[in-house]
Amino acid sequence: MATGLRGTVLVVDDDDSMREAIEALLDAAGVDAILYESAEALLADARSADAACVVSDLQLPGMSGLDLLGRLRARNARTPVIVITAHDSPATRAKAIVEATTHFRDADILAKVSRGLGAPMTGIAMDEINQRYAERGW
Repeated sequence: MATGLRGTVLVVDDDDSMREAIEALLDAAGVDAILYESAEALLADARSADAACVVSDLQLPGMSGLDLLGRLRARNARTPVIVITAHDSPATRAKAIVEATTHFRDADILAKVSRGLGAPMTGIAMDEINQRYAERGW
């Protein structure tokens, strides 16, 4: 497991099952996570300033994932932010590019988180993660 908040990933998603799935993925990789139902909840938490990485859904009630990115940047936070969505579109991608994000597939999440942590996650095989998912019934 990661030690200290510097190794912690903050996860923002209003969908309980998605938050739990991301937490399970990170847990399988040995990474600590703090879960939030909204961008506002993350911003209200003082711990958010010292996190290694943020994974946020794009479409949230209230503030969007891209709005969250903007607020974090306005605070001069250098924390990497990964914005995920099930509602991909050219317009969404264009706005994300303007906000300095990149487009990636689900398989890249661990690599992006690893980069945010500042050290590669070694010894993590996708077969092992898939097995852990199966054990949880996912």
